[in-house]
Amino acid sequence: MKAPAVVVGVDGSPASLEAVEVAAVEARLRGAVLRVVHAFVWPGMHVPTGPSLLGPAGGALREDVERVIGDAVRRAGDRAPDVEVTHAVVAGEPMAVLEAESREAALVVVGSRGMGRITGALVGSVAVHLAGNSRSPVLVVRGRARPEGPLLVAVDGSEESRAAVGFAASEAALRGGELLIVHVCADARPGRSRAEGERVLAEALAVAGRTGGPEGGTTTRLLAGEVSRVLVGCGEDSQLLVMGARGRGGFAGLLLGSVSQDVLRHAACPVAVVQGGPDRG
Repeated sequence: MKAPAVVVGVDGSPASLEAVEVAAVEARLRGAVLRVVHAFVWPGMHVPTGPSLLGPAGGALREDVERVIGDAVRRAGDRAPDVEVTHAVVAGEPMAVLEAESREAALVVVGSRGMGRITGALVGSVAVHLAGNSRSPVLVVRGRARPEGPLLVAVDGSEESRAAVGFAASEAALRGGELLIVHVCADARPGRSRAEGERVLAEALAVAGRTGGPEGGTTTRLLAGEVSRVLVGCGEDSQLLVMGARGRGGFAGLLLGSVSQDVLRHAACPVAVVQGGPDRG
């Protein structure tokens, strides 16, 4: 069975090329192949919602797509020359194509927004959809990573946040950085909130410990305030912010929670969203 790849979605925009560089580093850290994927939609034509490996027939459209892929592959090679890079042009809507790719990926990486002409505004459509529906963790490249800062993970005691802790601890170990576990109390009852928060942090610390722990160490922090605003503030000094797709307060039909959506749109650093739960394959 082939090893999982790090998949990056590209559309030719500066944001997607930045995502390629990040994805190349992530592939190198994991010893994985980097798979560059361009979702192609014929202008003015309906395409199936599911992906198809049929690409554009030729002419200017083919040249445009080849340029997008060529630029991305070159950028990956410049950033991580020791990483094996493969690529694919898949006919279909970007949301459906990348969701299908996530089923066999170790990680899917996307930019925070696209050109609009090919894939639309990623942060408003593809990235949010993928973060809520992907079968693998999703890394949305936005803001500026602080390499000297901690790897931040938000926890609330849900199964999804436990999965986020496991991913964050492994990521911190790969990077050799510090892991910072944060729980934000939004409850107006300070005593009860603190006791619950300390329990949640202790549980998360135990989950992180099962990975062996990052070289930079692990610390916990109990904070109070409006959750997404506090997390966005913490992210200003972080190299990566990790969270579950939906926390304890989420509704069953809401695949990406409101806090996760707010953080995706406003974080000052890259954001990884991790799915969890028994219904995830």
